[in-house]
Amino acid sequence: MAIVLGPNQYGKAEVRVVAVDRSTPRHSLVDLNVSSSLRGDFTTAHTAGDNAHVLTTDTQKNTVFAFARDGVGSPEEFGLRLARHFAGSHDWITGARVAVESYGWDRIAVDGQPHDHAFRRTGGEVRTAVVTVDSSGGTLRTHVLAGLTDLVVLKTTGSEFWGFPRDRFTTLAETRDRILATAVTARWRYATPELDFDACFDGVRTALLETFAATHSLALQQSLFAMGRTALEQNPDVAEIRLSMPNRHHFLQDLSAFGLGNSPGADERLVYYADDRPYGLIEGTVLRDDAAPAEAAWLGTPGFC
Repeated sequence: MAIVLGPNQYGKAEVRVVAVDRSTPRHSLVDLNVSSSLRGDFTTAHTAGDNAHVLTTDTQKNTVFAFARDGVGSPEEFGLRLARHFAGSHDWITGARVAVESYGWDRIAVDGQPHDHAFRRTGGEVRTAVVTVDSSGGTLRTHVLAGLTDLVVLKTTGSEFWGFPRDRFTTLAETRDRILATAVTARWRYATPELDFDACFDGVRTALLETFAATHSLALQQSLFAMGRTALEQNPDVAEIRLSMPNRHHFLQDLSAFGLGNSPGADERLVYYADDRPYGLIEGTVLRDDAAPAEAAWLGTPGFC
């Protein structure tokens, strides 16, 4: 029996970059969190402390800043530039993975007009991109995942939950009218790395939001599949989408002790309490049945998303 080194990678995590373009009086702002990981022949670094094949993580960090100086573009475009650079920089590097989080900023309105150089941070939603360039096996392959996290959505009606099995541990009551709320995390894989990424991102995001709103939901699972299916139907360049959707429970508060009613159908004004944990976690993949699998695209991406 021998003990050997298995799959490994290394890189620089969470490089915070804020790029400002002041070339015109109307400034633009890009706020990123970038993580790079390299794959290749790093065996002797682990087994013998030989750093001859180690492109330092400090170099990776500096490369991120230097590339940002030339302009960022979309998160996917920036990730592609970096991943292709790292994967092609040395013979012993056979692959690179670059993950980008993009934080949104809106212009502050002054007298009803968006200000040229004053901004406010948007809500918790974050746009994401993960680019993987892999040259192992002699063929260069590029995979692009786009996505978003913490897209918080809520419906005050149009959701039911009933017909589930019951046993002696079941206390949940069936309901024909409930609040449905979740914080969507989604990642989708493009069939090609050559796209208008901003337009594609907007198309998928719109499909997710509109379908959540339009679907009369009998289960959050049903909403998840409907959202993923519509995203694929309306965006032919998307091969598959993975969704993680926690059920942000809202329960009717019992007000009977105060002589007050609080039930759908009987009252127009309802009071709920939001229970943040524990919560149901609904996850799934929606894909085209003729899409070629690309597991390399998802390496290093935990869970469903």
